[in-house]
Amino acid sequence: MRILIVTPSADGAPTGNVASAEQWRMALASAGHEVEVRSGVDGETADVLIALNAEKSRAEVEAFRERVPGGKVVVALTGTDIYPEPAPGALDSMRWADRLVALQPKAAEQVPPELRPKVSVIVQGVTDFGGELGRGGDTFDVALVANLREVKDPLLAAAAARLVPAGSKLRLRHAGAVLDERYRRLAEQELVENPRYEWLGALAPEAARQLIAECKLLVLTSRSEGAGRVVGEAISVGVPVLSTRVDGVVGLLGEGYPGFFPVGDDGALAELLNRAENDATFMADLHDRCRALAPQFEPGRERRAWSQLIDELAGEDR
Repeated sequence: MRILIVTPSADGAPTGNVASAEQWRMALASAGHEVEVRSGVDGETADVLIALNAEKSRAEVEAFRERVPGGKVVVALTGTDIYPEPAPGALDSMRWADRLVALQPKAAEQVPPELRPKVSVIVQGVTDFGGELGRGGDTFDVALVANLREVKDPLLAAAAARLVPAGSKLRLRHAGAVLDERYRRLAEQELVENPRYEWLGALAPEAARQLIAECKLLVLTSRSEGAGRVVGEAISVGVPVLSTRVDGVVGLLGEGYPGFFPVGDDGALAELLNRAENDATFMADLHDRCRALAPQFEPGRERRAWSQLIDELAGEDR
């Protein structure tokens, strides 16, 4: 089948949506489909449209529905589509879609009940890591992979790093592009004032994964999160996670995971960071739990789920 994937552009910044679109392109191409990724439909036709971000791709979904009446539409739900609640434009895309893809189980709870029969949960797989693992050295390195924009609360971890005890060897290594200019000055100021903080700017996906592999922990500070693809990237290289208690991560790690802290609470994050650095039993527990969760991020599992979804759509026309 000819499949068109559309994803909102972010001026070349390495966003999660862009990475997801490329990952799905490769997965579907390996199954024998002809797949193209674009930032808009631009008069294109296809057998199937996969739209990332129901809200921002609303116009593309509507245009495709009008241009290709017999075509199938799949809408993949991102965090901003469904949290704190679906916006009117996102709801339009959901209603027009033949299928909805949720990236973690709790996302389906945000979909209106009458649309839930359309939902398939497909957890994002993580391809094999080709870099080098390395977590030695004299510092307790913690990775933060978050573009600088409001929803990511990108400087909360830096604030927490200031609060850990004076003897800590914590070093926070932050990879992220500036998507909101208000944060550029704040990050630059933090670099000057906070010796535990290192801002690396935008990194390519491979470099970001290498950063995670070199650290002892990954921290997520999002106020809202669709599915936190970086969670799987960390777990796949044996790096446990500390995260805000948001549905997009709870859906992946489980309600009882011990590495959660409240949204916006730098003090609670500081306590977890200090505990992880100094309590070997706590770190071992995080490692064990993340190791047990690793199979859900196996890339073959994701490929099979997408292939099954496309086969189902093709079968509806027979």
